[in-house]
Amino acid sequence: MIKENSPIAIFGLGHMGLPTAALLAKNGFKVVGIDINTNTVEMINSGQSPIMEPGLGDIVKETVENNSLSATTNYLSAMKEVNTVMIIVPTPVNENKESDLSAVIAASQSIMEGLKKDDLVIIESTVPPGTCENIVIPILEKSGLKAGQDFKVAYTPERALPNNTLYEMTHNARVIGGIDSESTKRAASLYQTITEGEIITVQNLVTAEMVKLMENTYRDTNIALANELALICDELGVDAIEAIQAANHHPRVNIHTPGPGVGGHCLSIDPYFLVEIARQKGRETPLIKASRQVNEAMPSEVVRVARQALEDKGKTIQGSRIGVLGVAYKGNVADARETPAKPLIKQLLNQGAAEVVVNDPYVSPELIKSWGVQPVDMATALDTDCVILVTDHDLYRDIKPEMIKNRLIICTRPILDKDAFQKNGVTFKGVGRS
Repeated sequence: MIKENSPIAIFGLGHMGLPTAALLAKNGFKVVGIDINTNTVEMINSGQSPIMEPGLGDIVKETVENNSLSATTNYLSAMKEVNTVMIIVPTPVNENKESDLSAVIAASQSIMEGLKKDDLVIIESTVPPGTCENIVIPILEKSGLKAGQDFKVAYTPERALPNNTLYEMTHNARVIGGIDSESTKRAASLYQTITEGEIITVQNLVTAEMVKLMENTYRDTNIALANELALICDELGVDAIEAIQAANHHPRVNIHTPGPGVGGHCLSIDPYFLVEIARQKGRETPLIKASRQVNEAMPSEVVRVARQALEDKGKTIQGSRIGVLGVAYKGNVADARETPAKPLIKQLLNQGAAEVVVNDPYVSPELIKSWGVQPVDMATALDTDCVILVTDHDLYRDIKPEMIKNRLIICTRPILDKDAFQKNGVTFKGVGRS
């Protein structure tokens, strides 16, 4: 089993890798994080967190100061001292919606160069089912060692949300599958040191890989259903939020909330891993693909609602100033990966908006500027021809009708009281918010 003070190496110090490294270091392990980004490495070694996450900065500072956490770009040096190695690197999709496993492959190749007898390799990166057996292990075995016999391999998917990462890592259940029972037991003993949640062991690597994709595809499909129901409600003059809330009183119904689309590095990506692996096995996935199509079309639906609302006021998108509230993919986080706000903004610009200004207190101004729009304060964003609320940041819940200078808001999240705005002369629209 894993002993306290055992050295651990973690490949990848991003949104999931660094919190994992920090928690392990806080709980008595000697952790070295490996990353190709020299700025990330330098910040961590100076006791600073490059990731905006509540509580993370304090743990990084504490563990760096007591020498239980360090970071490096030199993977071979790091591998010499450890007997447990973790892969927590990004796995995006390419323009063809196929998995890009280049970071996992690169990490596996680096580990192979320093792999030793009795090492445990744990993969946390979300991957298509079969990746550990068909890609990672064959690379590791180029070391001359045999998986299961000479070294151990386990897979456990990360399952935490930004802005609540530390709590979820220490309280959520963990699913773990290994190449053999010893791999599973060793990995389980490690995670038991940092989580109060249940440790759920499954029979093999591919089952554990499948679990994460099932979870996120279920959520993506449910959101797509909610979005499609909202579009139907639009045509019927029904408020979708009211109808969904009423329907959810049924004990066997749990319809998710409609919105401007699905973002983040998981929900918008993971279903494509299932589509890809199913296609390789000769099976189609019409429901999963249809759900992705519905959710990816939602920014266009928001633009449609904005266009119609402006036309009702004798205006058009062309020549109008549009204020966008929030570009993070979810409320109260700085993460704008795969955000539906980006294609929405692109469409507004392509349709001739005179100016699109953006307010988001969490997302870096540099990222916003890279999309060809200007970051502004909230008052400036509200003083536009049309306000589009995209992200449910808590501070937007305090927006009052009198703050909407030109009396038009497209609210894509159910955080404002529609009746209060309409009673005060504000045109309040949204997908399914008739």
